[in-house]
Amino acid sequence: MEKIAFLGLGRMGLPMARRLAAAGHPLTVWNRTPGRAGGLVEAACPAEAVRGAGVVVTMLSDPAAVADVAGRFGPGLAPGTLWIDMSSIGPRAAGELRAGLPAGVAMVDAPVLGSVGPAATGDLVVYAGGEDADLDRAQPVLEQLGRVLRCGGPGSGAALKVVVIGAVVASVAVVGESLAVAGELGVPRELAMEALAAGPLAGVVARARSREADFPIRLAAKDLALAGGGPVLSAARQVLLADPSIAEEDLSRVVG
Repeated sequence: MEKIAFLGLGRMGLPMARRLAAAGHPLTVWNRTPGRAGGLVEAACPAEAVRGAGVVVTMLSDPAAVADVAGRFGPGLAPGTLWIDMSSIGPRAAGELRAGLPAGVAMVDAPVLGSVGPAATGDLVVYAGGEDADLDRAQPVLEQLGRVLRCGGPGSGAALKVVVIGAVVASVAVVGESLAVAGELGVPRELAMEALAAGPLAGVVARARSREADFPIRLAAKDLALAGGGPVLSAARQVLLADPSIAEEDLSRVVG
């Protein structure tokens, strides 16, 4: 198995890294805040983490964080290295990062759908984009983390993630607003929820009711921003940003 460097040990990153280690991959990890390695081999800096690694995996919060960390390890990547970015950063940022790689270094964009529980059990959905040979090489790594959907060429995984998460987040915000309307009209909350759950919004209602997911509202708002300036998604983003005090709470908080 190829040596892997895993950078980013947040809510999602740490259980993902643990799965790769449990599968037998030689693994070195790094996190912006040290001391989160949980027994994994921890490097002091990104450049040290990627030294000698055939595969580099990043799981970071936003485009700025990925660009910053990539600037610290990118120049040291040897020809033949494969970088798998699993952060949600959108196709534009992924393309810019790919264009700045050293010669002979390949990149796959592979953001995921799912929360902390699926990250720990290997049940994420992985949207993978890249050249066919690079996707073939990434497949055994990504399969340890979830169901891999090969989306097409470079940037296609990042693009599909923006499409899907935009729809999910905006729909949860709509459920929250619908419940507010129910309250104004005197419809009991649980009755409204059951009626919504019995129709086409069943999956969205299940997400809105979740007490196990851990997707901070600030990151949901970031993902909506990646989708651009469409009126519905922009309105949903404003709903998420309306109360800064709940920014670190799960998305389900917007339904009360």
